[in-house]
Amino acid sequence: MLDTILIAVVMMLVLGALLGLGLGFADRFLKVEADERVEKVTSMLPGYNCGGCGYPGCSGMAEAMVTKEVQTFMCKPCKPDKKQEIIDYLKSTPGPDGSTVEIKG
Repeated sequence: MLDTILIAVVMMLVLGALLGLGLGFADRFLKVEADERVEKVTSMLPGYNCGGCGYPGCSGMAEAMVTKEVQTFMCKPCKPDKKQEIIDYLKSTPGPDGSTVEIKG
């Protein structure tokens, strides 16, 4: 009886170690690089999350601009100076793939 319990405990430890190693390798080699420009543009937008642009909040709009889903600036409550700052930021800051974004004001 004690041998069976000992074998079960050892098997669970070995299984846990193997799964932990598998997760460690997956984290290292299957990592997806997040585009930091999305967070920066989100912080530059007014933060009203009004949906006037057609996206569910400012983070959705920022994601659409960075991924080139939209070509025109659609945030209505954004002030003109912030709008130009966002457009200039996207034009001058390359993403992880090295490309920049052209947004029309």
